Amino acid sequence: MFVGLDLGTSGVKAVLADADGVIVGSADATYEVSNPAPGWSEQDPTTWTKGVAQVLAHLKSTHPKAYSAIQGLSLSGHMHGAVLVDADGAVLRPCILWNDTRSHVEAAALDGMPRVRDLSGNIVFPGFTAPKLAWVAAHEPDVFSRVAKVMLPKDYVLWWLTGRYVTEMSDAAGTAWLDVSARAWSPELLAAGGMRPDQMPDLLEGTDVVGPVQTARADLGLPQGAQVVAGGADNAVAACGVGALGEGDGFVSLGTSGVVLAGRDRYAPRAESAVHTFCHAVPGRWYQMGVVLAATDSLNWLSRITGQSASDLSGGLGTTIDSPSALKFYPYLSGERTPHNDAQVRGGFTGLDVASGPRDLTKAVMEGVSFALRDSFEALKSTGVTLETALAIGGGSRSDHWTRMLATVLNIPLERPDESAFGAALGAARIAICGVTGATPASVMTKPPVKDVIHPDPEHVAAYDDAYRGFAAAFPTLKAMP
Repeated sequence: MFVGLDLGTSGVKAVLADADGVIVGSADATYEVSNPAPGWSEQDPTTWTKGVAQVLAHLKSTHPKAYSAIQGLSLSGHMHGAVLVDADGAVLRPCILWNDTRSHVEAAALDGMPRVRDLSGNIVFPGFTAPKLAWVAAHEPDVFSRVAKVMLPKDYVLWWLTGRYVTEMSDAAGTAWLDVSARAWSPELLAAGGMRPDQMPDLLEGTDVVGPVQTARADLGLPQGAQVVAGGADNAVAACGVGALGEGDGFVSLGTSGVVLAGRDRYAPRAESAVHTFCHAVPGRWYQMGVVLAATDSLNWLSRITGQSASDLSGGLGTTIDSPSALKFYPYLSGERTPHNDAQVRGGFTGLDVASGPRDLTKAVMEGVSFALRDSFEALKSTGVTLETALAIGGGSRSDHWTRMLATVLNIPLERPDESAFGAALGAARIAICGVTGATPASVMTKPPVKDVIHPDPEHVAAYDDAYRGFAAAFPTLKAMP
């Protein structure tokens, strides 16, 4: 038996799976995010370990026989967080999370340094780890002077489980300290960010074994000798969960944030497109993705201000689509990554009418998010990515209307998998299987069964294409607004 842990921003999910990847049990725990100032987003790392202990305890109580047969476990984790510890492993301050934008000035400074983009393969975004440490150096020098190690969120849990300071390639690629082509820490990038090589954890591939669960975690009741496998960054592990490993494989995620991701057999960066080019969670592979910061989060925002649930708003649109709306929504509620790299721009509606109601606003929000994902898709294509079809995952893909609209905007069929047969937690379990048994990723990380295929609506492809071009052309005007 194997455990996959998905460490998310708002909670942790665990799945218990057999050697064939069949899930036999699952558990969830939630925790809070702190926002002590505008643009700030932090968490106490001990909330993650408490959450992991809680979900493992649930699996043990509900599936005792399977739990006693666990051979390995692995983790998926949210990227870019900065967990700072001293020489004794004590946490120095709350973790600065991926969606924290306080370090935008430091990010711009790092991004402008010679060879930073060339070595990292990416723009230095405010959410990345390196600018966070530059911010701490500037604003919390006493804390910075005591930093012995910097860890990413899932790697703090790895340390808690095994006592080792390690990370792996897919998460390290989002720090702006990794030479993403060479899959190694870059002394030049570390120096640019004011960091030392000894402050970095050891680098592994995602399927490498970190070591056994340490005796200090005997309270978890895991079998003696159970191995911990390195795991990966959330989107890379989600790709393992849906079999998106190489060329032609990819997914579109309508989650809190939106992602268009494609597996790559080679390193093919194009940093100026604001596409992320990262190492995959399996050896010898990379992946590229465009990121929309507020996807279903935009619909959740509309839910809060209308007092109607997101499912009621979505359900009110039915299953079919019609012509694009004259009412436009720009989903930059927290700034935007791909293709704009702009932490300061904000969203809004244009074309509001006195007759506009919740249904009109909902349709506009779904269109705006779909157009923003088309921005990411176009940016991906500029790097050489070819996706003739893609999996549609995330909570928003449960909406027939939204998925059909998105398929029409992207003009590719979208396959919706059986929701019980994929996910980052399953991807983590698959990584654990490969790490412990030596099985090849290609044999374990297969595509899930497809529930249905949503095709573009041929009657509306041209109209949505025209509407998208108008959406894209409006950005400079929106950016110019105070």
